[in-house]
Amino acid sequence: MLHELLLALLGFTGDLILDDREQSKTLGLDSPLSDESTFKLAPDISFIQPSERDLIERLIKLGFYYRELDRFANKSRNLSWIRSVTNVHPLERADELSKEKKASVYRRAIANGIVEILSVYRSAVLHIEQKLLAETIPILATVTQGLNKFFVLFPPLYEVVLEIERDDIRGGQLLNVLNKRCHCGVPELRACLQRLLWHGHQVMYNQLAAWMVYGILQDPHEEFFIKRQEDGELDHRSSQDEISEKLARTSVHETSLTDWHSGFHISLDMLPDHIPMRLGESVLFAGKAIRVLRNPSPAFQFQKDKSFQQTMRGSQRIRGFMHSDFSEKETESDADVTGEELLPQSEADKIEAMLKDLKESSEFHKRSFECTVDSVRAIAASHLWQLVVVRADLNGHLKALKDYFLLEKGDFFQCFLEESRQLMCFPPRQSTGEADLMVPFQLAATKTIGEEDKYFSRVSLRLPSFGVTVRSSQADLARSKVSLTGKANLTSDTSVDGWDAIALEYSVDWPMQLFFTQEVLSKYLKVFQYLIRLKRTQMELEKSWASVMHQDHMDFAQHRKDGSKESISQQRRQGIRPMWRVREHMAFLIRNLQFYIQVDVIESQWKVLQTHIHDSQDFTELVGFHQEYLSALISQSFLDIGAVSRILDSIMKLCLQFCWNIENHESNPNTSELENISEEFNQKSNSLYTILRSSKLAGSQRAPFLRRFLLRLNFNSFYEATTRGLLNVVRQRPALPL
Repeated sequence: MLHELLLALLGFTGDLILDDREQSKTLGLDSPLSDESTFKLAPDISFIQPSERDLIERLIKLGFYYRELDRFANKSRNLSWIRSVTNVHPLERADELSKEKKASVYRRAIANGIVEILSVYRSAVLHIEQKLLAETIPILATVTQGLNKFFVLFPPLYEVVLEIERDDIRGGQLLNVLNKRCHCGVPELRACLQRLLWHGHQVMYNQLAAWMVYGILQDPHEEFFIKRQEDGELDHRSSQDEISEKLARTSVHETSLTDWHSGFHISLDMLPDHIPMRLGESVLFAGKAIRVLRNPSPAFQFQKDKSFQQTMRGSQRIRGFMHSDFSEKETESDADVTGEELLPQSEADKIEAMLKDLKESSEFHKRSFECTVDSVRAIAASHLWQLVVVRADLNGHLKALKDYFLLEKGDFFQCFLEESRQLMCFPPRQSTGEADLMVPFQLAATKTIGEEDKYFSRVSLRLPSFGVTVRSSQADLARSKVSLTGKANLTSDTSVDGWDAIALEYSVDWPMQLFFTQEVLSKYLKVFQYLIRLKRTQMELEKSWASVMHQDHMDFAQHRKDGSKESISQQRRQGIRPMWRVREHMAFLIRNLQFYIQVDVIESQWKVLQTHIHDSQDFTELVGFHQEYLSALISQSFLDIGAVSRILDSIMKLCLQFCWNIENHESNPNTSELENISEEFNQKSNSLYTILRSSKLAGSQRAPFLRRFLLRLNFNSFYEATTRGLLNVVRQRPALPL
């Protein structure tokens, strides 16, 4: 009887102690996992008192829990799926691992912890057996006293195992289950669950070390909270040759960019609750940064030795431009760094040591984990900053984008618009429009761009094909719904002529593509297309005045030569003199808008950005500052306000129509169209002034510079009086009684 009981405590039933589940299996019945113990004392035993039966029934429950916990441990620790990989291709091994649905590294770790607890239990049972054989003492009392603490441990542990198996809990979800159950008032149970949680965290720390030290995602069973974006899109049915061919076609350069921008993401299902989302994002960034630093582009590796002297001169220009005083010693230390890797081994060892300290801690301390992750992230961000800002000359690229996309090189674009003015008098041809523009573009570059500008070669001119019919008349603007396939976000009801689609493209190499994404370049393009239209409108207003004045001088000279009393030019001048007042109003508005954007918006925001670049040594901070810079350019230029943007587009269109009508006035003496244009311009300009001085805009971030713009427009209260006059016309005052 004693040994039957002791064997039952270790999960082995016999004639006296039965297992209902085994009997069900013998009868061919499928018995699911049971919430209650299936160990029962044989009912035909008559020599046991009822009190003793109750005590034995209570004891043998421990045997049931032991057997179930041991079964779970053996199942989770089953390593039969691992075989020798001496002659096995890695892709075959990956396919084999993917087919093993039930394999889980986290479960295996928890199983190891359960095995530790069960070994203590077995030792206790062995000690009881030795004690009972050596002395004559009460059997049930001794067994109960020796195993008393396991009545507190085994039932909650079985509940955990039951929950894991029924809900198929894995990875970070498994850590959540254990972490929640650790908050209990029983010290022994709490220590036991914390030990299991420690085993689970060991796996997580190993995955963190692989990710944050080497940039490797070590997650064969998709249990880590960092996942590959394309994991769900991978077709495991593809043959090995097809996958190998696809990987061969994908260059290291393209893979690095894809990994950085969209290759990895945070799986919220696997992110433990005790790790905040902010820390998860820091882990994600640190791992991606380490991947970039450890796997530089081959082209960059080839060029860095040859071009380092130029890069250092560029970095010195950056520091000089940002008004910073650097000593020669610092410059020499930078020169020494070039011989090392982008991520020195000492830094990798430092990261590994910090993660090792976390791993050796007996408990998970959120504060320590947060400090370690933030430190690793800071190291990765600092080295990425060194790569992008110093070695790749970030400020040189920013200056180039400012020169060409924000029209800082005004002489170049003035020359380009003048050279292409005759071409733009006619609609662009569908097939050769871009090639036609390249001639004045290259001519303007030859006249204004020096050889020392090494970034101009990265700029290319584009004229996207719209697939619409453009009228040949110079006075008529084409009306089309523009779609630039993501290159510019123009509203669908904006009327533009064909040349308004002029676009610039900027070629960016690794690693600058980490900073200048397609989204960033599309914002630059959006501002460029707005500014080039504005500059073209301003130039047409000036050219129309110069053209007509030249014609008047020629007519006056002809009048002096002929000696006639009244010339045709004087009659024509008297007829269109009111139109010149409208032209001056147009030029006044366009000039002030142009000055506001170039000086109050672009230059001021550029100074703010340069200050941030100088003060920061964190890559993610730089990305944030640059995003703020672009957002400020767009918002303070009113490109994010649909009503204002549409009015400005209409005003620029009216200005161009006005200029073309003035130049064609000789062949069209009827001034009714010019009067309609001037009337519509007055309405649009007053509407613009009304919107800009509204209280909604006055309280936004545009307020300080917007007030300067309004002050320039309304310096003599002209717009305010005109706007009030229009309102009075719309709402007539009632007549006063006599």
